[in-house]
Amino acid sequence: MAASDAALLVAALAERGQTVASAESLTAGLFAATIADVPGASVVLRGGLIVYATDLKASLAGVPSGELERNGPVHPDTARALADGARTRCGADWGVGLTGVAGPTEQDGVPVGTVHLGLSGSSGTSVTTLHLDGDRAEVRRAAVDAALRELAARVSENREPSGPAQR
Repeated sequence: MAASDAALLVAALAERGQTVASAESLTAGLFAATIADVPGASVVLRGGLIVYATDLKASLAGVPSGELERNGPVHPDTARALADGARTRCGADWGVGLTGVAGPTEQDGVPVGTVHLGLSGSSGTSVTTLHLDGDRAEVRRAAVDAALRELAARVSENREPSGPAQR
């Protein structure tokens, strides 16, 4: 299903002349790689930041250090900042931020399968918290699938391109 979701997203972005970038923790680039598998993705995919290590969430994606110290790396506010950072730092119309716990064990009291998905666009940034089942690979894949579907829905709602955050 991810391949068809990715193809639908690429088509919707291309139709609107819009672009996407990601800042990914638990998915470690799987979201961007899934989009890159679609022919024509180069028109819409600006890039991605793999910010698996907590310090890289701050230095590469711009998540405030104080926020990471206060809330930890797996938090809705971190996902929001990752999405905003991907959008602005990569000069895209849309930013996706993914952080969570794929397992096999909980992290800092956060249960396995908890994923925070941030989506940043011209109309603001939203965060969805997901509770996914499965092993490590299944949680990561389900997080990517959810991000593809959620972003496609947001892109479809915003028919008029508003220009990138910055290029």
